[in-house]
Amino acid sequence: MSASGDVKIVPTACLHDCGGRCPLRVYVKEGIVIHIEGEERYRACLRGRSLRQRLYHSDRLKYPLKRVGARGEGKFERISWDAALDEIALELKKVKEEYGNSAIFYSASGSSAILHNRRAGYRLLNMFGGCTTAYGNVSNEASIFASISSYGTMWTGNTRDDLINSRLIIMWGWNPAETIWDTGTSFHLIQAKEAGIKIVCVDPRYTESAAAFASQWIPIFPGADAAMLIAMAYVIIKEEWVDQKFLDTYTVGFNRFKAYVMGAEDGIPKTPSWAEPITGVSATMIERLAKEYALKKPAALVATWSPGRSGYGEQFHRAAIALATMTGNVGIHGGNAAGWEWAYPSTPSVGGLPVGKNPVMEGTAPHKNSLPHPNAPNASNARVHNTKVWDAMLAGKRGGYPADIKMAYFMGGNPITQLADTRRGINALRRLEFVAVHEQFMTSTAKFADILLPVNTNLEKEDMGVPWLGAPYYVYANKAVDSLWESKSDLEICTLLAPRMGIENYNDKTDEEWLRQIVEDSKDIPDFEAFRRKGIHIVDLAEPWVSFKEQIENLEKNPFPTPSGKIEIYSQMLEDLNNPEIPPIPKYIPTWEGRDDPLAQTYPLQLISSHPKRRVHSIFDNISWLKDIEPQALTINSVDARARGIVNGDLVKVFNERGKMVIATKVSERIMPGVVHIHEGGSFEPDEKGVDRGGCPNIFLKSRHSPGGAFCTNTALVQVEKL
Repeated sequence: MSASGDVKIVPTACLHDCGGRCPLRVYVKEGIVIHIEGEERYRACLRGRSLRQRLYHSDRLKYPLKRVGARGEGKFERISWDAALDEIALELKKVKEEYGNSAIFYSASGSSAILHNRRAGYRLLNMFGGCTTAYGNVSNEASIFASISSYGTMWTGNTRDDLINSRLIIMWGWNPAETIWDTGTSFHLIQAKEAGIKIVCVDPRYTESAAAFASQWIPIFPGADAAMLIAMAYVIIKEEWVDQKFLDTYTVGFNRFKAYVMGAEDGIPKTPSWAEPITGVSATMIERLAKEYALKKPAALVATWSPGRSGYGEQFHRAAIALATMTGNVGIHGGNAAGWEWAYPSTPSVGGLPVGKNPVMEGTAPHKNSLPHPNAPNASNARVHNTKVWDAMLAGKRGGYPADIKMAYFMGGNPITQLADTRRGINALRRLEFVAVHEQFMTSTAKFADILLPVNTNLEKEDMGVPWLGAPYYVYANKAVDSLWESKSDLEICTLLAPRMGIENYNDKTDEEWLRQIVEDSKDIPDFEAFRRKGIHIVDLAEPWVSFKEQIENLEKNPFPTPSGKIEIYSQMLEDLNNPEIPPIPKYIPTWEGRDDPLAQTYPLQLISSHPKRRVHSIFDNISWLKDIEPQALTINSVDARARGIVNGDLVKVFNERGKMVIATKVSERIMPGVVHIHEGGSFEPDEKGVDRGGCPNIFLKSRHSPGGAFCTNTALVQVEKL
């Protein structure tokens, strides 16, 4: 820390669950934050720089609250911390005694800090005898599934400074200008652009990233991405641009994939003409991009998570991996292996609060479609998929779910807005016997709490963080100010709750002691005091980090962590699942609620939702500075708007069989016809008729996940009408 006169400059960081992990300098005078600025090398976005508005917002939850109205009505009275914690402990013990630990459902998110995160509650409940939790990463389960089945690992990316070594960069569903995707990414893309490297953006929307970085925008229908990739593979095979030596050395199963692509398997050659009506991309454009990608080596196909958040989204990621492999763009500078995109392995080098084992999941079998691989996520059949949480609460064991859930404990998350089928979620929470929530504001989920506990912000506690996908640095978040009002950290709350639940030895360290231990156990950070003083530790790499470089340089000594030791374009592991919806090679499978679904006759517009520049999911939604930048709205192409008599700014009704919304419109040429867009994370604010006025797109989502576990935020059909 440094001081200038009576102003103290505190090095800290923004640790929310967005694509960055940004160091900050916070100026504090007489215990009050007066100014926040970013660091030069890893510049913070507008969200991190607005943390002062979040810290001092008049709507912060200040004291523990107890529900006095109907659940969901949002009426509470102030109570003491002792009374609040006693009641939560009493209800936990009651549910455990009457129904067993599986009746307690735990869910947490919102923080990507190392210490103050979801682990605090999970450790507590595991020490209490366990709980039921959800599985299936809402953001990227499809890419995880594809990476494990193809490469045997989620560590598939290159650090962003390697983009300058590419001759072509394809941004497929990637919008780092708004979602960050590792702090510093935009800088490296601008470097690439200035160096004359061609950047192509494939996306249904002309995003800020397309405008800032790309020289070409290729709009594509949602859910059709795998078809275009497979048609590109057809061109590369037909023109004999395949890197056969690479395939022979490092892969298994290409001939099976080739038979499908060329039509030998099913009699349908997957030509660009075949893909054109599916994708909305002309055959000529598909051929041209295939040629450029095959011949401009090294080329980086950055096939990111958004297209995978759709029905059969894992096929998009597996097809992208196949294309990268066919062209020999794996494990080399300037290439990109596609997949999950983790790069420098900073995350495994740091620990966190130990959570122990969850007794509820001990001895349970895996889900039938889970991957039998040691690097695959835990998909125990004692867990519930995120798309099925509300159904599980409503139907329980009679509906085939692993538990009869009676109580929910939500820590730092807002599942009413972030999970699918919001109305079902409301019905589910109203049916429970008790709901406890840790929060900072009266969110859509907080309104359903029986006991609501006020949690402090990043600026009011000490912590550290690592970048989302492996940029080589670490940030230290020094506490800038004392906790306001009666707010506490999640860890502090759990520490106070533990003895009331009969738990001993829950927490025997201060925050600083935990962080010192984490740093001492890490492989990268040599000096805790220097790290804390500077607020950042940058790992000095001799060159950009390239995943699989060791395998490509010496496969015999460094096999891929797959059953075959090679990249698996054909996967016996997937074949053994014996599920026709999870083929052993990448395939295009038409999704439900796509353009060709009969339901499109009633609901003809495909709805997609992406991350906004002004929010982290629902976090920051109430910051007026940021609302002014980007009001929540429905983006619709002018062709679709004219057909409905809609002009820019009109209020419209958006609806399908699951939900209704009234929202303002943004008529734009920056989205393709037939597709509409609402940013995710909008608050659910129903009027007296139950029509949402806050812009929550998840009210339209079906409670269905892809066969590989993807959360399908981009698979929904709607209709739009002018009010």
